[in-house]
Amino acid sequence: MIRHAGLVARRVGGTWRGVLIEGASGAGKSDLALRALAAGFRLVADDRVVTFVSEGRLFGRAPDPLKGLTEVRGFGIVPEPALPFAEIALVVRCVDDPSGVERLPPPRTERLLGLDLPAFELWPLEPAAPAKIARMLEHLGVAP
Repeated sequence: MIRHAGLVARRVGGTWRGVLIEGASGAGKSDLALRALAAGFRLVADDRVVTFVSEGRLFGRAPDPLKGLTEVRGFGIVPEPALPFAEIALVVRCVDDPSGVERLPPPRTERLLGLDLPAFELWPLEPAAPAKIARMLEHLGVAP
């Protein structure tokens, strides 16, 4: 299944863990991904993510025509070293207003291809958004 999303990954406990970044067009997905790259994440896919299940785990990769490319709004499409795929451990849904993010949200999951994944809402333009994603991966039970 192809999702309108971005996918970045970070090494946690020696394993690459992916974060699927979803939201409406223009919500800031690519902006958040660029800032995550600057914070030590690696690109897997920008704008479109091919998702698939293997051995009971969800993975994502870029469609062939988009491999190794990312959008820099106001500049264009640029090459970016990318991982060929990553296990998706977390879903981040971009909201268009910071007031839409609960301060202490209850645990949530999102079902993708029959698997339940931890899911969080995040305002993508917040300066701390990449750091928050890193903390989510490290502290919310998604790391092995």
